[in-house]
Amino acid sequence: MSQRAFDAVAFDLDDTLLRDDLTISQNTLSVLRQAAARGVAVVPASGRAWESMRPFVRQMDFTRVCIACNGAEVWDTREEKLLARQTFPLAVADAIVDFGSQRGFYLQTYWEGRFHYNEEGEWARSYAASSMITGCLTPDVRGFIATHPTSKILMMAAPEDIASALQEARAQFAGQASVTCSKPYFLEFNPPEATKGNALARCAALLSFSLERAVAFGDSLNDLSMLTAVGLGVAVANAREEVRARCAAVCGSNNDDGVAIFLTEHLGEAAQ
Repeated sequence: MSQRAFDAVAFDLDDTLLRDDLTISQNTLSVLRQAAARGVAVVPASGRAWESMRPFVRQMDFTRVCIACNGAEVWDTREEKLLARQTFPLAVADAIVDFGSQRGFYLQTYWEGRFHYNEEGEWARSYAASSMITGCLTPDVRGFIATHPTSKILMMAAPEDIASALQEARAQFAGQASVTCSKPYFLEFNPPEATKGNALARCAALLSFSLERAVAFGDSLNDLSMLTAVGLGVAVANAREEVRARCAAVCGSNNDDGVAIFLTEHLGEAAQ
């Protein structure tokens, strides 16, 4: 893909566009706004639930759609309306909850703007702080999912336990779930076709752009499907090593306006 020939820019939020203090720099907003003004589709794509994305998306009032829950949901950002959603069959959701429970993992699901979690503690407190949404203690998460179909089940544990469980989960739920990580202490389960890459293809159809003429930015395993689906995949400098290895280019870190600087310097005519 020519560096200047792009019609869309997609990006992860946490550890990619957002700085560590969970803010978006004014420079980044300005560069993205200018790109949108030139007809470039701007697509935020996060593992966060919509309610957790909303404060950031509202700052980007030049967007039309966004991707939530690792691709399980696509939202109209102007009308704040759900356009597409994938959920687990109950039997698969039950098996995923059992997988986490057998390992003693903290786990949670989502419903109507809240996350529902199985145990009190630091995992729940830290998630509430970073996601900026309210949690609700729900010890019987399995029973809750039975009447509240879910697009995502998130588990948390020490990074070494997550790394081991990731491979086990991918083997056990092959064809039944997309299993990934956005942070070393997260283990994330979504329906099998719910990936950022597949959701971005849906956005491309909605907004009439070609994936080959798109650039995407990310840092972690849940971004790989998107980074490899577009014409130019770019890892931020703070990305996981295996993500950097799969990308055609690397930009500055999330704390150094990496996305904005890359767009300005390497895709300048479209972003200026």
